[in-house]
Amino acid sequence: MLTIVVSDPQVLTVPEVMTALKLSRSKVYDLIRSGTLPSFTEGRARRIPLDALRTYIHNKLEEAA
Repeated sequence: MLTIVVSDPQVLTVPEVMTALKLSRSKVYDLIRSGTLPSFTEGRARRIPLDALRTYIHNKLEEAA
């Protein structure tokens, strides 16, 4: 039997992204709507890939430099 253990989540919820970025819910959804922060839905659940969040942060740091 194959057992997969994920220690780090590969996808985040909107509230997790809100906490990570210290942004409001509406701001996170604005980023998603504009395509700045890629996401997908599974059923009614919106998920943001961890790599997408890392890319967003990296891009913001490059803009600020």
